[in-house]
Amino acid sequence: MSIAGLRCKPWTEFTRSGAPRMDFVIALDQETAFQHPHWRGQPETATWAYDPLVARKDKSMDLALATLNTLHSLRRRIELLVALHARGVARSDLRHDLRDMSHL
Repeated sequence: MSIAGLRCKPWTEFTRSGAPRMDFVIALDQETAFQHPHWRGQPETATWAYDPLVARKDKSMDLALATLNTLHSLRRRIELLVALHARGVARSDLRHDLRDMSHL
């Protein structure tokens, strides 16, 4: 899979006219969850809060382990979300499941 052309994007790219439609917007920390703009198309939103790894002072194996745990958790949640979405569950059920995943 090519990653050419991928980059971090500001929120404004997703809120302007002609922006791609999103089904889900997931915040990965509590602080930014309340700063989100109004998303076009009213996607389902959720917060899957993780401790900020960049703020950690410990640069040892503890940081490496915390990073791996975070990546593993994200992967598991995304795989569950894709499986639910593929099953075609009702939007209201999907909304609840999306938010429930924050407790995994």
